[in-house]
Amino acid sequence: MKRFAEISRKTRETDITVKLNVDGTGIAKLDYPVGFMSHMLNTFARHGLFDIDISAKGDLEVDQHHLVEDTGIVLGQCFAKALGEKRGIRRGGSCLFPMDECLARAAVDISGRPFLFFDGQLSGAPLLSSSQGLNVSNPANYEFQKDVVEDFWLAFTNAAGCNLHLEIIRGRSDHHKIEALFKAAARALRAACEIDERVKNSIPSTKGLLPGFDSPGVLV
Repeated sequence: MKRFAEISRKTRETDITVKLNVDGTGIAKLDYPVGFMSHMLNTFARHGLFDIDISAKGDLEVDQHHLVEDTGIVLGQCFAKALGEKRGIRRGGSCLFPMDECLARAAVDISGRPFLFFDGQLSGAPLLSSSQGLNVSNPANYEFQKDVVEDFWLAFTNAAGCNLHLEIIRGRSDHHKIEALFKAAARALRAACEIDERVKNSIPSTKGLLPGFDSPGVLV
């Protein structure tokens, strides 16, 4: 069965469409106006072997928060929809990922119960990033707002219904820290989404699906 989802979300602040193939080869097609975040989404696809197609625009004249957070929501919704009842998945995954001087750790449980622990160890130093269509006379528009990284993953976990722990063990460069976190998260999710052939027709829970929920795949 092909595990694919396409979801669009349009509000007064953002307009986002995401297509996801969980069983892809790591191809990313991105029409995304925040350069650094586009780089992270491409990295996420490549290391998770997820095919993603994202078209997004938003009120960047306000800041980057709305667009990045809503992207996390839609991408998380796509994972929840594509995985459905989660039959046969391994459910849990983890990754310890080094990137030069940086070491990141990710652990995920696709349980249907959202929770995020995030410790990015990010500094207050600016991280420059191009944002299309913004006023070049204001250099602040070209700084990536590093606090939105946690916003993205919080939105993702709530929408996907997963328990995700992300932390930096050591590191100096904020670029490396964020990128290592995306790589570790992608590889942990890739492992958790994989089908275990020994139990491919089973719900990965001792108690099965949690009754009384409209969304499929909510486990006990």
